[in-house]
Amino acid sequence: MKPVVVLLVSTAWALTAAQYYYQGLMDYLENRLLAIEDRMEMWHVQSHLYHTELQDFRKLTAEAMDGLSKEHHMIFKDLEEATARVVRVEREMDYVETQTSPRACVNKADKVVEQGAWSVEESRKEEDEDWEVLSTVSDCVDILSSIRSVKILKRVGSPKGMWTKDPKSSKVYVFNGTVGDRIYQFSSVLDFSSSLGVNSSRQIRLPSVWTGPGSAVYNGYLYYINQEADADMQVVKYYLQSGSVTDTTMFPVESHAPVYSLNPEMVADLVADNEGLWLLYATSDSEPNINLAKMDPATLDIEQMWDTRCPRDNAEAAFIICGTVYVVYNTRLATRSRVQCVFDVNDMVISEETPLLYFPRRYGAHASLKYNPEEKQLYGWDDGYQIIYRVRMKKKLLV
Repeated sequence: MKPVVVLLVSTAWALTAAQYYYQGLMDYLENRLLAIEDRMEMWHVQSHLYHTELQDFRKLTAEAMDGLSKEHHMIFKDLEEATARVVRVEREMDYVETQTSPRACVNKADKVVEQGAWSVEESRKEEDEDWEVLSTVSDCVDILSSIRSVKILKRVGSPKGMWTKDPKSSKVYVFNGTVGDRIYQFSSVLDFSSSLGVNSSRQIRLPSVWTGPGSAVYNGYLYYINQEADADMQVVKYYLQSGSVTDTTMFPVESHAPVYSLNPEMVADLVADNEGLWLLYATSDSEPNINLAKMDPATLDIEQMWDTRCPRDNAEAAFIICGTVYVVYNTRLATRSRVQCVFDVNDMVISEETPLLYFPRRYGAHASLKYNPEEKQLYGWDDGYQIIYRVRMKKKLLV
């Protein structure tokens, strides 16, 4: 009987202990659930707060964007008005320039003549001496009067390059870039304007590299500059029909100084016309002025040299008409190009004849300008655009 009692007491004790254990476990779980409920309530409150703040932020952002849009519209409108004013001012400037053009820089003794420092006899004697010495340099007596019109033909190739037309034929030649061994030939200006790029052209591969967009084409011959690293400047004469070099010559310059400061790739600029072969160059980096040489187009011999006294600084290009050099200037941040310095090999140009001529507003700065004496047109390359300028001429006055 005693063992049974012990068993019952042990069982009751175990059940009581288990009841207390499970009751404690239930209390613990209830407390944890209450804590979780409190945290969830706090999260709901914070989420509501964040949602309210986000709505307020969206409202403020929408108001700010609306204000910025209105300000942008106003600024854009102001810019359009400013552009219209600038265009109007440019037109007025063009009109004023055509009516009262200021004087350009002119070389030699023109100012002395104007001041009356020479006597009549000395002036006549000087004039006779000049005609005796220089009358054979250039027989042409035309001088640039104004730019009549401009035609933007197309845009093809690199920002810098050169295109020109042989005055003795209808063929057009394109020099893409500032250095290369290929040129592109088109049968006419119309053929070039209607072509897609240069794929339809005749590609001519030269035996040596042309350096700088300063080549010249005249009467079937190509004259170009070849100057490689640590080498002398070389003038090459190339016959386009046979595809052969007919003559070369070394030109005496000390360094690779560019002839125009705004076109550092232009080591020299060649011009070929019915007066002969001309070369614009700089003797060294320290030389402030542009120099001019007249060469025999047949032998490439140097016949005569001049210091034009036209500064290289801020010069972008130049062209020659009837023995008169017209240097075109601009600024580092390209604005409107202008002919600001003139040099005449025969000293037949006086101040009153050389107005400060402005080119019409375009895209950037000229990489090259080539004059065609048969058509009285300038072929310009401006930021990849091929442009034709038609010009007016007048006769030089004898001084």
